[in-house]
Amino acid sequence: MHGLLTTLGRGFTKRIGWKKVGIAASLLIIAFAITTLVRTLKGVDTGVVLIALTEIPPGRIALAALCVVGAFCTLTFYDFFALRTIGKKQVPYRIAALSSFTSYTIGHNIGATVFTGGAIRFRIYSDYGLSAIDVAKICFLSGLTFWLGNTFVLGIGMAWHPWAASAMDQLPSAINRLIALTGLAAIGAYLVWLTLGENRRELGQNGWKVVLPSARLTLVQILIGVVDLGFCAMAMYLLMPAQPGIEFISLAVVFILATLLGFASHAPGSIGVFDAAMLVALPEFGREQLLATLVVFRILYFVIPFGIAISILGTRELWLNVVVPWQKRRRLNEGLSAPGVVPQKMKSRQSPQPLKSRQPPQPAKTRKSQG
Repeated sequence: MHGLLTTLGRGFTKRIGWKKVGIAASLLIIAFAITTLVRTLKGVDTGVVLIALTEIPPGRIALAALCVVGAFCTLTFYDFFALRTIGKKQVPYRIAALSSFTSYTIGHNIGATVFTGGAIRFRIYSDYGLSAIDVAKICFLSGLTFWLGNTFVLGIGMAWHPWAASAMDQLPSAINRLIALTGLAAIGAYLVWLTLGENRRELGQNGWKVVLPSARLTLVQILIGVVDLGFCAMAMYLLMPAQPGIEFISLAVVFILATLLGFASHAPGSIGVFDAAMLVALPEFGREQLLATLVVFRILYFVIPFGIAISILGTRELWLNVVVPWQKRRRLNEGLSAPGVVPQKMKSRQSPQPLKSRQPPQPAKTRKSQG
C-alpha cells in the first residue's frame, strides 16, 4: 500500500504538480464568483446605488479612511518584523515600510501577489545587500504573520458568532464553531511547539534555512495581524448601511472569509470574488446599499493606496536611475571645470619624465703589451 501511494505521489508531482492544481483552483474560484456576482446583481438599479452612495455620511467615510491608514501603517510591520527575525538589522524601518506597503498594494491589485510582491521586495532590498533567499524568507514570515492573524481573529469570531459564517460556507453553526476551536487549538499547539527548543524552530535545508520566531515573539506576530485585520474590518463596518444593524464580530467573520477567498483566487484586487462573497453572506442588506458600501471601501482600500504606491515606486525608480546618475555626472563636470584643476589623464601626459642620470663614458681598457 505504501509503495502504491509513493508511486501515485511521484506520478502526480511529475505529470500534474501542485502548481497546476493551484492555478485550476484559482480559476474555479474566479469563475464561480463571477457567476454568483452576475446572478446576484441582476435587477440592480444603478440609480439607487448612486443615491445610496450619497447617503453614506461623510464623517463615517472619513473615519473609515483613518482606519485604512491605520491598517496600512500596521502592515509596514510585517516586513520589519521579518527583517529583524532573519537578522537583517541594517535595513531601516522606512525601507521596510516602503517595501511592505508597495509590494502588498501593487501585488494585490495586479494579482499573483507571491510573484509581483516578491519582485518588488527584491528590487528594494537588493540595494541593502539582501539576496533572493533573504527576500524569500521575508515573504514566508510576512505570510505567516498574515495567516496567524487571520486564523486567530476568525477563530475567535466563529467561536463567538458561528452563524455569521453559515451564509457563506453553508455549514451548520455547530460545525463552524468546531472549526473555529480547532483553529485556535492549532495556534496553541504551535506556540507550545515553539517553546520546545530553538532546533525545532529551524526550517529548511541546503542553504535555505529560516529560524521561526520564539513563542513570545510569535504573540507579537499574531498581534500585528490582529490589529491589521481589526482596522480593515472596522473600516468596512463604518461604511455599512445603518439598517438593518449588524454586530462588529459578525461582520468581521464575513469580511475575513471574503478576504481569504479573494487571496485564494489571486484575482487582481480580489475583484468579483470579495464582492460576491460579501453580497452572498449578507442577504439581509439591500443589494444597492451594500454595493455602495463596497464601492467606497474599494476606493479607500484598493484604488487610492494603489495610486500612491505606484507614484512612490515610480518616483523612487526615477530618482535612482535618472536623477542620481545626473547629479554624479554634474558634480564630476563641475569638478573638472574648476580653475586650476587639471584632469588626471592630462596630468599624466603633461608631467615631464625624469631624466635618467647619464654616466660619463668610461675609457676603454687597453691591453698591456707583453714582453
